[in-house]
Amino acid sequence: MKIECPHCSKIYSIPDDRLPQGKLFTLPCSVCQGAITIDLRSRENESQARRNDSSFGDDIVGEELKNRIISSVKDLPPMPQTVNKAREILANPQSNFDQIAKIIETDQAIVTRVLKMANSAYYGLMGRVSTIQHASSVLGYRTLSEIITMAGSSNLLERALDGYQLEAGALWEHSLCVAFGSKIIAKRVNPALENDAFTSGLIHDTGKIVLDRYLNERVENLKNIPNYEQIDFLSLERRLLGFDHAEMAFELCRNWNIPEELTIAVRYHHSPSLSNGNLLANIIHLADALAMMSGLGTGIDGMQYDLQTSALEILSISEDDMPVIIAEMAESVKNIEEG
Repeated sequence: MKIECPHCSKIYSIPDDRLPQGKLFTLPCSVCQGAITIDLRSRENESQARRNDSSFGDDIVGEELKNRIISSVKDLPPMPQTVNKAREILANPQSNFDQIAKIIETDQAIVTRVLKMANSAYYGLMGRVSTIQHASSVLGYRTLSEIITMAGSSNLLERALDGYQLEAGALWEHSLCVAFGSKIIAKRVNPALENDAFTSGLIHDTGKIVLDRYLNERVENLKNIPNYEQIDFLSLERRLLGFDHAEMAFELCRNWNIPEELTIAVRYHHSPSLSNGNLLANIIHLADALAMMSGLGTGIDGMQYDLQTSALEILSISEDDMPVIIAEMAESVKNIEEG
């Protein structure tokens, strides 16, 4: 089992047979001496529940399966409270940098990630920022909000997803690519949407985090679908589960109290024509398609991506623009990872 210190982000790999299963216990971090609390009670209870509960069997699909997943709190990972509080302060025009710093500094793991990203090649500060206060004053509210969103999402998105054949870090890389792509496109179309485009692009695939386990349990059923290799993966999700990851991401966004405009964009990022004119949905859709073309962070879900050409018309993006945007997306991801 991998355990991360919530204070300094140190990762420990501990064999399961050395852990007291079904217990709540605390370990000291050897790096920062902070307390790491581990609760294996829910893990054992959930495993037992799954053994006793046939409701998650292959024969349950659609709304019944979705509702059961949604009702299981353990399947809906929370956005770190530090991130939510920081974003609330950033949205308040009466707030100041000291208030933001005080909130962020309550979570050492977030501090570590924020400073690492602030010092990346993307923001051009390479090693010059050592405190949250300094990062706040140098980067400004909008950029700091962007970094905090990345820092809060990275831990959720870095995990391996076997059902989607995504190695650890692949979903994070893809999400970064879509976030930067959405920001680049928004800058061309409506600069006022840059920040919202970045945020919604970053979290657009969070539904996969929840669905991975259920998809992995049913992956063998793909063999029962004729010519499944030629079917887009969104359709395969619906065949296997009765709904897709965009619908589950919509539920996650509502659980995280994400603004409605962004939540709708995430829900329809594969089908922007159904979004009732949501411009962000078209932006994320195109950025997602371009990220798939770039090959960054793609797995089995990258096959047969269906790009709606209406999005190109709405955004006034030509096919000649696409390679330029892809190159800028890839460069942005490379620079943010060079920290």
